Amino acid sequence: MTMNKVECSNCGSNAHIVHGCYEFPESGLSSVVLHGIEIVHCDDCGNDDPIIPNLSDLMRLLAVCVISKPERLVGEEIRFLRKYLRMTGEEFSRLLDIDKTHLSKLENDADPVGDQTDRLIRVMALITGDGLRAKLDEVVELFSKMRAARGRGRKKAPRPMQVQVDAPNLTYQYA
Repeated sequence: MTMNKVECSNCGSNAHIVHGCYEFPESGLSSVVLHGIEIVHCDDCGNDDPIIPNLSDLMRLLAVCVISKPERLVGEEIRFLRKYLRMTGEEFSRLLDIDKTHLSKLENDADPVGDQTDRLIRVMALITGDGLRAKLDEVVELFSKMRAARGRGRKKAPRPMQVQVDAPNLTYQYA
């Protein structure tokens, strides 16, 4: 097996490319793990830099993951969708017809996300997000399943999604 030699972006030492898994906090989501990607690894400083050839497709897939999440959205997911839509807090709050201070509280988990706001955020992301409209019917069907689950007494506090992404095939599963 040959290893390509590259330079470490952190310390400038010689590094090499390995295949593996990479936690992807740069996405703006705390629990995303990319599987099957190339990583520039430096043995000297331990730095890992992922090589993501189709970043826009990956970010679209993560937006679909967030929108399709079977539980209520949490702050980091709302912020992720806003940034995916390339909107400022002011622009997104205007789109949702809510005060920008309220949006900030939602994004920082200072206020819980209500059912109607959750749905509105998902639908607006689907309608305005690049390449997301095709998922509209699927997500609307999800709404009724979420309502049925709440009706069975599942009043757990929402939590950030944990997702495993097969990066080369652009598929995902919730962990």
